[in-house]
Amino acid sequence: MPRHGAGRRPARWTYFYLYVMLDVFSRYVVGWMVAHRESATLAERFIRETCLRQGIDRSQLTIHADRGPAMTSKPVALLLADLGVTKTHARPHVSNDNPFSEAQFKTLKYRPAFPERFGSIQDARGYCHVFFPWYNREHHHSSLGLLTPADVHHGLAEGRVAARTAVLARAYAAHPERFPSGAPHPPARPVEVWINPPKTRATEETRGRAATRGGALDHARAGQLLSAHRSDLHRPGCLEAPA
Repeated sequence: MPRHGAGRRPARWTYFYLYVMLDVFSRYVVGWMVAHRESATLAERFIRETCLRQGIDRSQLTIHADRGPAMTSKPVALLLADLGVTKTHARPHVSNDNPFSEAQFKTLKYRPAFPERFGSIQDARGYCHVFFPWYNREHHHSSLGLLTPADVHHGLAEGRVAARTAVLARAYAAHPERFPSGAPHPPARPVEVWINPPKTRATEETRGRAATRGGALDHARAGQLLSAHRSDLHRPGCLEAPA
């Protein structure tokens, strides 16, 4: 999903803009760009170059973005049509329709090394050159069962989980008294990801009971399954786009 955020420039009330393309299933950042401004032309170039670099084929990708002027612009819409990329947008006035990008930007801005302001655009790019390799390869993501985005994105997750399982089994065999709840297991990793999960039978039953009582329950619009059971971008998946 492309998404963009702003970082402070040396002068007050001016900003640099960070464009990020994030694979929703693995949380792996496949592309980023720091620019002086938000621009449909820059967004178009960024998406095109990232898709080419990742070897995306037609009808293989869905891009979900918020409703910023760059991502809703005609040049970007024409580019996505030309690339055979399906696009979706956040619902109007719904702040959590892009939660994966929001979480990634929070991680970036809450890092201890994140400065109060950047001295120059080269300074901002230098920070990102350090941050994104760390985020992809070293950051153990709580929503990924404490795996790194690179583990999931490049198909290494199964091996990592097997190794953890073996270590925990040896620890339990050697000292079972340390595990009063029984044999330990590695955290579960996701097998599918949704932006807006579909309604379940329980949701329907709850909604029906509320309607019977004369009430009403709001529910999220059924979303699209972005990506599941995938190891790289050469298989069907979904990216988050800058907006």
